[in-house]
Amino acid sequence: MNANISKLAGSVGKVIVGKKDTVIKLIAALLCEGHVLLEDVPGVGKTQLITALSRSIGGKFNRIQLTPDVMPSDIAGFTMLDSNKGDFVYRDGAVMCNFLLADEINRASPKVQSALLEAMEERQISLDGVTHKLPKPFLVMATQNPVETYGTFHLPEAQMDRFFMKLSMGYPSMEEEVQILERTELNNPIVNIEEPVMHVDDIITMQQEVKQVRVSDAVKEYIVDIVATTREDRNTVLGISPRGSIALFKAAKAYAYIYERDYVTPDDVKNTAVSVLAHRIILSPQGKTAFGSGEAYVENVLRNCAVPAMS
Repeated sequence: MNANISKLAGSVGKVIVGKKDTVIKLIAALLCEGHVLLEDVPGVGKTQLITALSRSIGGKFNRIQLTPDVMPSDIAGFTMLDSNKGDFVYRDGAVMCNFLLADEINRASPKVQSALLEAMEERQISLDGVTHKLPKPFLVMATQNPVETYGTFHLPEAQMDRFFMKLSMGYPSMEEEVQILERTELNNPIVNIEEPVMHVDDIITMQQEVKQVRVSDAVKEYIVDIVATTREDRNTVLGISPRGSIALFKAAKAYAYIYERDYVTPDDVKNTAVSVLAHRIILSPQGKTAFGSGEAYVENVLRNCAVPAMS
């Protein structure tokens, strides 16, 4: 594994017990300048995960608890009259940071969801004719509870597609939960990260290095074959768009970089495909009966697509 990535994952591991795959995929999304939707039940460490990552890098971290009364200006900021200067000045919203935790995004109104997703896509805020660029790097990790639906606003599929990956932490194993109890016995585990292990400029450098990873024509065709299969299948109502194939292409490059290769293998594609693609698919009634979830459907697609041989 890349030494910097190993150092970063190790720092996050001081807070998060186990869940190495989730941590690596979150870092991969960061290297691809993507955003992550973390869907899981309450109390499994979603907040601590993004907090640990931001403290390990030393970037500015903001958290906003999304509720129906949150306004778009809370996200994007607003301009107000400064009586001392006699002019209008911009006051930062929650997105003016490197790492934003948007807690329970499905509790925010559609207007607020749209304001957040626009900032994620454009990486800038435009207010009163003035454009304000967001800091680099910029990562949004939005969470939602898949169990409780009372008082929530479902994210439309077109907006789900804006998230680079959808991850889930799940419950810890018995051994992991014993470690969690031991770590929290004395204090909050987040204090275990005493200082950052890298700077935001290091992340920007690594983001550029990921773009230099080579992808052979055979692997590109493999990616296209996977997404094309979802478009022609009666088990789906909506298949993967070109945005999804681009995301899978980028994720595979990040995975190759993380494991110190300057070229992508089919395994890099397979290791990231479920997290990148599953939330972009709408299953038909037949598909729901056959597979139950988008994750199971994508796994089936991977089993049935021919894997290219690497020379």
